[in-house]
Order: sequence, then C-alpha cells, then structure tokens
Amino acid sequence: MDIISQLQEQVNTIALLAVNTFGTLQRDAPPVRLSTDYPEPAANSNPSNPNPTNGDGNPNPNPNANPSANPSEEANNVAEQPKAMSAALVQAAKKFDALVAALPLSGEEAQLQRIAELQAENEAIGLELQKQLEAADLEMKQVQELFNHATDNCLNLKKPD
Repeated sequence: MDIISQLQEQVNTIALLAVNTFGTLQRDAPPVRLSTDYPEPAANSNPSNPNPTNGDGNPNPNPNANPSANPSEEANNVAEQPKAMSAALVQAAKKFDALVAALPLSGEEAQLQRIAELQAENEAIGLELQKQLEAADLEMKQVQELFNHATDNCLNLKKPD
C-alpha cells in the first residue's frame, strides 16, 4: 500500500476513534446542573407508573441500570475507558505524524523537473509503441496476403509453386 493510501486509512482511523471517544464521553458523563435557579427534579420522573419494577415485582429505582453489574466495577470502567480511548487516539495521531514525516519533500522546481522527465519518458515509450504498432500492421497485411493466396490455391485446387 502506498503512503497516500496509508495516510487516508489513518485519517479514517482517527475520525472513527474521535467519534467513538466523544460518543462514549457523552454517554457516560454524569448529569450536571446548569443553573441553581431550577428546582430539583422529582424523584419519580414517570407519574403514570409511580412504582417501577424490574420484572419480578421488586421495585427498581433505575429501570435503565443493569441489576447484575457491580457499581464499583462500572465506575472503574467508566473512569478507565476515556483514558484508554484517548491513548488510542494519541497513538493514531503519532502514527499519522510518522506517515507525514515519511512523505518525500521536494520543492516546486524539483517537481517540475520530475514532470518534464516523466513526459520525456512517456514520449519515448509512445514512439516505441508507435513503431511496434506499424510493424504489427505490416505483419498483419503480410499474413492476410499469405492467407488470401492460400485460400485461392485451395479454391482453385492448385498445388503450391
């Protein structure tokens, strides 16, 4: 894979890591009060169901919570996950920087000179191909002539000379 393709792939990786990191941070962020002027939310946010249950008749104060998860383990995971994700993002950025540093650097004059060299090489190869095409056309005409001569001999039942 050439270096430009590697750079494109690394940019895609960085974008994916950034989106996942920001999404995880948004998902796991604790609620924050924007102003002290607003009253505390009611303890029961669903007035139509004053006693939510977890399916077995027992009250479940947080229906979104996983009852089998250990709260301290969850808190530890929430604290460690952003660190791991930011480390992966930094590693991806460092790899991108290394790929950029590996790019060949040249000035405008060097690029123009390289373009002129490539154009001259292209013209030389083009002339060679043109000569080969002319030789192939000549050979094809000779083969057609021999084929026509052979078919005429077969049709006239003449023996070849």
